[in-house]
Amino acid sequence: MKIAFIGGGNMGGAIIKAIIEKKIADPSDIVVSDIDTAKQKSIAKELKVKTVGDNAKAVKNVDVVILAIKPQILSSVLEGLRGKMAEDQLVISIIAGATTKTISKGLKHDIVVRVMPNTPAQISEGMSVWTATDEVTTEQEEMATTILNALGKQIYFEDEKYIDMATAISGSGPAYIYLIIESLTDAAVHIGLPRQQAEELVLQTILGSTLFVKQSGKHPAELRNMVTSPGGTTAEGLLKLEKRNLRATISKAVMASYKKAKKLGS
Repeated sequence: MKIAFIGGGNMGGAIIKAIIEKKIADPSDIVVSDIDTAKQKSIAKELKVKTVGDNAKAVKNVDVVILAIKPQILSSVLEGLRGKMAEDQLVISIIAGATTKTISKGLKHDIVVRVMPNTPAQISEGMSVWTATDEVTTEQEEMATTILNALGKQIYFEDEKYIDMATAISGSGPAYIYLIIESLTDAAVHIGLPRQQAEELVLQTILGSTLFVKQSGKHPAELRNMVTSPGGTTAEGLLKLEKRNLRATISKAVMASYKKAKKLGS
């Protein structure tokens, strides 16, 4: 599989590493286009892939073109690639908010897959959600699935409206989790725990709790009740969280992220 990356940022780099590690493509079959010459040199040195500064040159003679750029420069990038794509090339976009219609119209190219990956993809523990236009063939869907499986888990949605919704959860969600990790660790230090031990306690607690939910098959509320003894320490802490409207705050954060994703798409 020959693949071109338009943009060599963090997520693009993570996908390249996963593709190489899983032997989906050899480094010699991957080309990365980026206007930053310093980044070109860094990527070429680290990943042993080809790098160029010309998007139109990058997409020549490849099977898959992966758009891994900032939404703010999408219009100019699409304009620059318009008419430069081969009719049977698969375009995979990981640009937040950008719809398949936007990509197809901008490129005048109908074979488009839209993906929302997340940062744990950098260690092959990501969650990707994706959809495809009707023109994407079964073989090309399998190519997309192979790439996304290298990043972790993936879910396909036939209706594109769910992608922006999932963006607010799996796309932005890691940032919320990181903030919780940071807050719990700082709180642990505040009450007197050494920071190194506090970090270990918090990380393993979150990891273990997540795995327990997944493997037990029980509803999180049931597991929470198992931890919460009447009049105990957990009950006291949960009471504070409920009084501060933790549930409503998280819901508002997700809704704000969802609205922003839709706005970026429009």
